[in-house]
Amino acid sequence: MGRTNGNTAGMLDFEGRMSTMVESVRGYHDKADLEKLWRAFHFGRDAHDGQLRKSGEPYFTHALSVAENLVTLRLDVDTVVAGLLHDTVEDTTVDLTQLRTQFGEDVALLVDGVTKINEIRYENPEAQQAENYRKMLLTMSKDVRVILIKLADRLHNMRTISYLSADRQKAIAQETLTVYAPLAHRFGIARIKWELEDLAFKTLYPDEYKHIDEGIAARRGDREATIAAMQGPLAEKLKEAGIAAEISGRPKHFYSIWDKMKRRSASLDQIYDLLAVRVLVDTTAECYHTLGIVHSNFTPLHDRVKDYVATPKRNMYQSLHTTVYGPTGHLVEVQIRTRDMHRRAEMGIAAHWRYKEGSTAVADPLDEQLRWFREVLDWQRDVSDPREFMDALKIDIFQEEIYVFSPAGDLFKLPKGATPLDFAFHVHSQVGLHCAGARVDGRMVPLRYELNSGESVEILTQKNAKPSTSWLEVVKTSRAKHHIRHWIKTKQLDESVKLGREMLERELKKRKASVDLDKDLVDVAQGLGHLDSEKLLAAIGSGNLPMQKVANKLAPVEPKKRRIPLTGRIQRALSRRNQGAVRIEGVDNLLISFGRCCQPVPGDSINGIITIGRGVSVHRHDCNSLDDPNVGPERIIEVTWDVDEKETTFPVQVGVVAQDRVNLLADISRAIGEFDCNIQSGTFEGEHEYARCTFLVEVRNLNQLSRILKAIEKLPGVTRVDRAVFTGDAPIDLEQQS
Repeated sequence: MGRTNGNTAGMLDFEGRMSTMVESVRGYHDKADLEKLWRAFHFGRDAHDGQLRKSGEPYFTHALSVAENLVTLRLDVDTVVAGLLHDTVEDTTVDLTQLRTQFGEDVALLVDGVTKINEIRYENPEAQQAENYRKMLLTMSKDVRVILIKLADRLHNMRTISYLSADRQKAIAQETLTVYAPLAHRFGIARIKWELEDLAFKTLYPDEYKHIDEGIAARRGDREATIAAMQGPLAEKLKEAGIAAEISGRPKHFYSIWDKMKRRSASLDQIYDLLAVRVLVDTTAECYHTLGIVHSNFTPLHDRVKDYVATPKRNMYQSLHTTVYGPTGHLVEVQIRTRDMHRRAEMGIAAHWRYKEGSTAVADPLDEQLRWFREVLDWQRDVSDPREFMDALKIDIFQEEIYVFSPAGDLFKLPKGATPLDFAFHVHSQVGLHCAGARVDGRMVPLRYELNSGESVEILTQKNAKPSTSWLEVVKTSRAKHHIRHWIKTKQLDESVKLGREMLERELKKRKASVDLDKDLVDVAQGLGHLDSEKLLAAIGSGNLPMQKVANKLAPVEPKKRRIPLTGRIQRALSRRNQGAVRIEGVDNLLISFGRCCQPVPGDSINGIITIGRGVSVHRHDCNSLDDPNVGPERIIEVTWDVDEKETTFPVQVGVVAQDRVNLLADISRAIGEFDCNIQSGTFEGEHEYARCTFLVEVRNLNQLSRILKAIEKLPGVTRVDRAVFTGDAPIDLEQQS
């Protein structure tokens, strides 16, 4: 953004627009703090002084337009103030502390919620954008006004998008169509949803938009004739029934027409239900009475009657929909609702705000809406991959709904594309966890079957049935994914704890130590940085903590190693070139080899075994080679690392067990490659649904290896990853040690 001298005419226009806006707020909120609005106006105008938009207009015109959009939704003073100031933290020298001091905590929270995360650099733009969405949505779950400001902001940006480059226009329009318009729909703000969709459609598909625009314009005469022919008789019949109704007609929005053309693979001429007639009445009873009158006078399509009054959509939308043949033979959709339902349909969550002196309260339907939304976000807290986060969000929050029934006739709402497994977890987590099959309308279907509205779903359960990692590819909803992940993680934890306990008990028995694990392990666990003994045993069982290290804490043994004078035959055996990786006190020019059995790397605790003819063989301190009966204590010596980690790498085998899937090897290789490590070789072996992979990786130190293991562990479907036991040559050449 550039700087310019103040534009006096522009400033006067700002004053006039602000006065109009303040009067509008006074009209719907008689106790509004109008002085606070004016303070925010002056503060924001001064903060953005000299900044220009791409159009050449003063930048503050955008902030003012956003606030005007919020006033149209009849929102409270703090929300309008936040709209005036929403870009100050991101684009000026103003910080949140100043906003908090000047305008209060609520305004600061709202502005922070719509401010992008710029101080953290993510690995790619996709991850950056996903984290911006996550931040906005998490803040929104605390205060829904955040999304109202963001939608008002996006609406004005779309109205003025023509000043941007073609690439930026397409990127912003696509984001609008896939994220912001669905958000407006999910929260029931129809007037913003429709405009965002049409503006994005016009930007992304200008030729198709023009074709529909011209086609609708050409049919204007027919449309007006159809509406007039229908409006008069219907109004007369409703008046006779004592129903005071408002009847209006309009063509459907361009994007919805185009979407219908795509879904039906039809031309504009083949889309007959382009018209919608809306009937507004006073009561719910009159809605159903009106529906009867419409059907009595116009032939209905019986499979196109939808009752969203008795069963509201998740975004609180209520209306009766029916499609009938109009007087001219054209199909017409008729929407029947009360005036209150219409206000909620147009304004969505914004219609549920109630103003009280000093506070803002929300109605019960909005509380329920936000409770559901917070659950969705909570289920996704453990999703780290930005693509997975956005895909899940699009299904749970943005997707159209279907309505299915239980065998008892209970109605359930699910996102379009949901499967019987999603339904099972929606009924209850235990039903999902023990799901063994499903019947839809009485016939057996696979668990991958995509449910349709109106179907009856019966879940078959078995006590011994349990989830599979493959279920994560079947389910669509976050609720189901959350419960499956939790079960898998708990199962893996239990197995790791059991294995860790067995390993530790076996070692303690070998040492003939009398130890009460349940009692004595608690202090050891905390001393090694684990919350409790269960977490410690799990770390042993999963290979993340050397068992010997814990055993040594519980039952210390006399060390076999001792410092000895290196003379005579042993000195002559060691008189070879030192490779510079480890140091032995008092000895230089030493031949060093590293045990292939344990593959030590810098950072591991190590000991040396003196060999004849091969110098010193270096092993991790917990390596079984140190316990070999052919290795006497006089051959075990102290060694320390002495290596330039920037110049030297060490081969280590990494073993991975994972669910067999497409791109598994590519994902693991990519995870290793991100740490600038070379893969010397690898093997892959499939077994049922699982794959066992082994990679020989060159690493610089233990820290780098640990990060590689953690990166692989986070990949989808990976159940275990650790340092693998080498299966090649024997770790120690015993003949050369004699």
